[in-house]
Amino acid sequence: MAESPILSPTSSVLSVRLNAEERTLLEAAAETAQTTLSDFVRRKAVAAAETELLNRATITIPAQDWERFEAWLQRPAKPIPALKKLARTTPTWER
Repeated sequence: MAESPILSPTSSVLSVRLNAEERTLLEAAAETAQTTLSDFVRRKAVAAAETELLNRATITIPAQDWERFEAWLQRPAKPIPALKKLARTTPTWER
């Protein structure tokens, strides 16, 4: 079984150029998070990359299932009493 690159015990260096203001901002954020600058930047970069890839995911529906999928989309919505109740509730910020 292949090992996940995120959990791999080996690592490599990624060099990034920053101006002084960017570095100061990142150092302050890392300090607030009580971690090293390297760990902070790595965690945030990996999280941003995962989000970027998830937002670009393509869903493929096999041709033999397409008609069933379209039928599912065309079904009338079922009322959900809890959602109706929620819609009638005054938001906390308006109370």
